[in-house]
Amino acid sequence: MADPRTTAEVFRRFGEVEAARSPLQARVAVALSRSDDALRALAAVPARRRQPAVVLAALHDLALAGHAPALAAAYAAGDGDAAADAAVDTLRRVPAAVAALAVRRRTRPDETGHAPVLAPAVAEAARRVGADAVGLVSVGCGAGFDLDAGRVGVTYSDGRTLGDALSPVQLTATRVGDRPAPTRAVPPVVARVGIDREPLDVSDPDDVRWLRACLAPDRPEMAARLDAELALAAADPPLLLRGDAVALLPEAVAAVPADALPVVTSTWALSRLPPAGRLRLLHRLQEVAADRPVAWVAVEGVGVAPEVPTLGDRPASGHSTIGLVVLDGSAVRAEALGRCWSRGRLLSWLAAP
Repeated sequence: MADPRTTAEVFRRFGEVEAARSPLQARVAVALSRSDDALRALAAVPARRRQPAVVLAALHDLALAGHAPALAAAYAAGDGDAAADAAVDTLRRVPAAVAALAVRRRTRPDETGHAPVLAPAVAEAARRVGADAVGLVSVGCGAGFDLDAGRVGVTYSDGRTLGDALSPVQLTATRVGDRPAPTRAVPPVVARVGIDREPLDVSDPDDVRWLRACLAPDRPEMAARLDAELALAAADPPLLLRGDAVALLPEAVAAVPADALPVVTSTWALSRLPPAGRLRLLHRLQEVAADRPVAWVAVEGVGVAPEVPTLGDRPASGHSTIGLVVLDGSAVRAEALGRCWSRGRLLSWLAAP
């Protein structure tokens, strides 16, 4: 049996500190930390899944599915007190349903909005290799939104633009540093393949609802961006491969036509792997590059992606490195193209024009 005091402290801290941008989630998390009934219900959730973000997403999912109407109404009204009461009541009534979702699902609070850092890096990879077309392979793809990086529009704070100005997905990013934002276009994308142990299918209503459930109910701007990304992805769904990325990389790269450059991407995915697992991914990339050039665009925390230079930055420094690794036979060329913050919303481009 879990120590209710520990669970209470974790939920209280989440509500008071980590959920600051969502008053509704903050109010619900604190209410759960103060309810003996809620804490007893949460004790049935395995400790590694008893995370506030997971539990709140599970409650939100039940509300969106119509299984917690009082909670859904409170969220729609923006009523924190009513939401707190309804959340406690939902845990009291259907603890098994909450626990089942928490065990089965992984939180995905911010699947969208990576194109401002991904698109210029993919374009740079194609330029370095001299490729006229690319095939994208996303490691840890989730719903595969990163595979649409070439189909969205991006506007940087310096006024420069990139991508499709008519796309339903229009993103913005703040440029910092001395170099201007890059605007080289992504070449034609002739294949899009995602790999994930738990991929999300944009044509599956349950998967789509879970994506929405992972967002705070009082952040309509995030919900609107998700809806736009869902519409774009559903218009031409990617090929999704379920399983281990290292094992499936050869199959994914083989799906890219021979006259296109395979560009493998990872965005904050490798931190879920131990260092040995990250090295296994690099070694598998080297294997698949024995017969054709392959590029790897890694947007990861400092020092997380093997071979990508750290530029002297310290791990856990608060920003991420945009790395490009080009593999061709036995040759491996790695470079840090830039730095980014806030999941790509701030970009400092370092590569020469």
